[in-house]
Amino acid sequence: MSKVKVGIIGCGNISAIYAKNLSQMFHQVELVACADLIKDRAEARAQEYQIPNVYTPEALLADPNIDIVVNLTTPPVHGSICTATLEAGKHSYVEKPLALTRDEAQQVLDLAKQKTLRIGGAPDTFLGAGLQTCRKLIEDGWIGEPVAATAFMLCHGHEHWHPDPDFYYKPGGGPMFDMGPYYLTALVSLLGPVKRVTGSNRITFPERTITSAAKFGQKIAVEVPTHVAGILEFTRGPIATIVTSFDVWGGQVPRIEIYGTTGTLSCPDPNTFGGPVLIRRAGTKEFSEIPLAYEYAENSRGLGVADMAQAIRTNRRHRADGALTYHVLDIMTAIHEAAEYGRHIDLDSTCEQPVPFPLGMQKGYID
Repeated sequence: MSKVKVGIIGCGNISAIYAKNLSQMFHQVELVACADLIKDRAEARAQEYQIPNVYTPEALLADPNIDIVVNLTTPPVHGSICTATLEAGKHSYVEKPLALTRDEAQQVLDLAKQKTLRIGGAPDTFLGAGLQTCRKLIEDGWIGEPVAATAFMLCHGHEHWHPDPDFYYKPGGGPMFDMGPYYLTALVSLLGPVKRVTGSNRITFPERTITSAAKFGQKIAVEVPTHVAGILEFTRGPIATIVTSFDVWGGQVPRIEIYGTTGTLSCPDPNTFGGPVLIRRAGTKEFSEIPLAYEYAENSRGLGVADMAQAIRTNRRHRADGALTYHVLDIMTAIHEAAEYGRHIDLDSTCEQPVPFPLGMQKGYID
């Protein structure tokens, strides 16, 4: 079966791991082109990973041989690049979030449906060995019926290491929109869709000073909440607490825990693909580590693209699909709205819980 040809638009920091994996790891795809508004960045990435074509974004969209465009641009233009991709007759896979607003994201979904094209996006870490093992344990009843969950992402922001950190503190950034998608996508993949949320937030440091080399000493005016706490009520009954923060110096809380009627499951960092996976069952005093039951424990960004490519070849639903990415955007937006309005927000969106990977899947292949 022929490979699905992929092009990348946006050759910034995150593009390196996508380019590496899409050119080396997956048998379904062939990375044939990359593009960036800064030509030198695209050329450097192409040389590093032997990508045959370096284009402008417009030229990449015009190439009739490209099937999927991977949109790795900054959040403010995610929606517009997805729209241009679909208008060009190509499937679109986008870094998180899907768009900055529900309206823009819905327009993208509607256009994909109109064009009979696929839309999907990051994160795809829920497809990694760690969270897929967690999903298997829940579905096999190891912790009984899920009752509740907690999720914590605590750090002091990105200006001390990222070469261009401004967008983390502008609309589309902040800890919920930047890191929340990893945690929320993991929770939805494990527990199903969310029906209602509430939340609170604040800005602790109105100005940030960049200490990474490229822009050392420059100031960033913070425009979005940098400490966000939310409560999620899932359609199937569990209640989750999520806290995302750029305002703290770390913590000793778990990344994600799922609490069931007969046990507790401690899940790995949802910004990674591996473990550890820990479980404590009723009647025991300690957590035990569970061996990972699936492939893709290393950094496998691009796995969602490969799954989309395989879905195109076999005419099935891809796992990191538009409904999931939109639902996560809706949850994040609603948490911010709940904080602003001081009330619960009932969600209009929902999604299907992504189908888990089968056991025994060979590395490099999907299904």
